[in-house]
Amino acid sequence: MNDELAERPGSGRLEGRVAIVVGAGQAAGSGPYDTTVGNGRAVALLFAREGASVLAVDRNDVSAQQTADLITEAGGIAAAFQADVALEADVAQIPGACAEIFGPPTILHNNVGIGTGDGGITGMDRDVWDRIFEINVTGMYLTCKHVIPAMRAAGGGSIVNISSSAAEASVPLAAYKTSKAAVNALTHHLATANFRHNIRVNAIMPGLMDTPMAIGGHSGALDIDPDELRASRDRMVPLGGRQGTAWDTAYAALYLASNEARFVTGVILPVDGGQLARIG
Repeated sequence: MNDELAERPGSGRLEGRVAIVVGAGQAAGSGPYDTTVGNGRAVALLFAREGASVLAVDRNDVSAQQTADLITEAGGIAAAFQADVALEADVAQIPGACAEIFGPPTILHNNVGIGTGDGGITGMDRDVWDRIFEINVTGMYLTCKHVIPAMRAAGGGSIVNISSSAAEASVPLAAYKTSKAAVNALTHHLATANFRHNIRVNAIMPGLMDTPMAIGGHSGALDIDPDELRASRDRMVPLGGRQGTAWDTAYAALYLASNEARFVTGVILPVDGGQLARIG
């Protein structure tokens, strides 16, 4: 799928910055969606295009390396690093690896999240609930725990957490919804705890997005044609009757990471085509 945002030239908005993008790989899609870019990869590509040196972190080292290769092939600066956010020993190595390769991080972008096996409370196994919280909430706690000290030592920076409109919308995903609401609360706490350290912390709540995980993954799980799923999701979006793309998420993240947002912290920003505007 073509997206005009994917083709915009960079303007140096992150020149000289060092960014850690956690979840910079992406899930494989299905059929024609295999080549659709995911949120984490789009953010990594855009940050690099805007002048940042990017450490592309993912538990899938092959996918992280693919992202790094795409950046370097386009003339940017990037390296891949394998880490599982569920393992603190892995996460603890991220800031040191970043400092060794590029210098101390001034941007942290948290993009990892899952919802596999979710459903209603009464029918959900405890291990499904625990796993979703382990990845979606504890994973962000761990990356912030280990990266913030390096960011403080560098004199400040910006953290952008990827939440979801599901945190506020009505969805049939109990653990996912609750975990994303927790991400919003964690974001607010981190913002207030880091005022004096000149670290801004904000979150983005993407709505319905046309990404490999959303379309390819869900079409397989639901056993429906990807094009049918895409059309049904498009109909749910108030603004223009069309889903967003990973580039919509990426440009929101770029703004929040850049100096243009130097007076913005503690914000939970919907990027959802107006879906949450319908509440009430």
